[in-house]
Amino acid sequence: MKNRILQVFAITSTMAVLISCGSEESAMPELSFEEALQEQLIQAQSGDVISIPAGVHEITRSLSLNVSGVTIAGEGMDASILSFKNQVQGAEGILVSANDFVIRDLAIEDTIGDALKINESNNVQILRVRTQWTGGPLSTNGAYGIYPVQSNNVLIDEAVAIGASDAGIYVGQSSQIIVRNSRAEYNVAGIEIENSTFADVHDNVATNNTGGILVFDLPNLPVQGGRNTRVYANQIFANNTGNFAPEGNIVAGVPAGTGLMIMANDNIEVFENNFENNDSANILIVSYLINELPIDDANYDPFPEAIYIHNNQYQGGGETPDSEPLALLQAATGQPIPDIVWDGMLAEGKMASDALCFAEADDTSFVSLDASNGFAQPSFDTTAHDCALDRLSPISMSTSSQ
Repeated sequence: MKNRILQVFAITSTMAVLISCGSEESAMPELSFEEALQEQLIQAQSGDVISIPAGVHEITRSLSLNVSGVTIAGEGMDASILSFKNQVQGAEGILVSANDFVIRDLAIEDTIGDALKINESNNVQILRVRTQWTGGPLSTNGAYGIYPVQSNNVLIDEAVAIGASDAGIYVGQSSQIIVRNSRAEYNVAGIEIENSTFADVHDNVATNNTGGILVFDLPNLPVQGGRNTRVYANQIFANNTGNFAPEGNIVAGVPAGTGLMIMANDNIEVFENNFENNDSANILIVSYLINELPIDDANYDPFPEAIYIHNNQYQGGGETPDSEPLALLQAATGQPIPDIVWDGMLAEGKMASDALCFAEADDTSFVSLDASNGFAQPSFDTTAHDCALDRLSPISMSTSSQ
């Protein structure tokens, strides 16, 4: 079906109707921008392109879409702005449950909750979209900026996420994921891949977050077994913003100054990234047990395994750790925290090389914290981790950038 190009301003034009007593006409009230946009989303058909003109457009209620094959397109992330600053209804800015969905070239600002949530959708493209809370990093900001969950074939390209109280760019319980060429800043977690499989996170900038990039697997979620993520060619620097997540959120435990944190995830390849001046540690690899939280999920594996780290660059970092064990380590050694930090926890019957292998420059520093023994005997010996793992395959998908 030929695409119908819908223009918001067309719906807001003056309309008139004939009233019952002959030819007398009476002008109907014009629709507001918000009303017109809501109407387009409700009446959308597959193939429609809903255009958002340049300007700052005030939105007071959540927008939603559940029709597949629709594109929402603005004129640029700094030109077409949906402002939810005076939002009075709804848990999100935009909620989408639809396949073959594209959103591009616009901004979503100051939502009460998540900015853009995409749920149970296949073939999703999020291109040149900015989500932002303009008042800075506050615990009252919405949790997630860009938030696909339980979805497949997800492409996030040239996005910007600022100010989320949980994660700026978050993909959860999903598969076949690419996050590339994007920037995450002043979030608790800049970019987070959680309980997901087959993801490529590359050529992004993560800076001024509490933690730059997180790859987590958590218990008690419908989809578990996070694995097969490649984190490469990213700029991960100065992620030293104090943790402003609301108390009780799992990311509230992320130390400020974390570059990359891998928790309870398997088959992760980290390569060709540039880590600089992350004040707690450039890389943290930990078991879920480090949180000292009970696990009541019999199917959950809390230990990371098959983590392969190679060919990265490190500069600075570890100078002022925001973690009691790391601060005690620094006090004991008089040195910055090493570039690669592993908590040292292993599943029964496993060896250190089952958890972590790395091939880095000779001056790359490392510590195993001996967390399972109360951090009693940290080790700086890299011998057990002098190994290589099979390279993971690139992620490919049928969608292409528009």
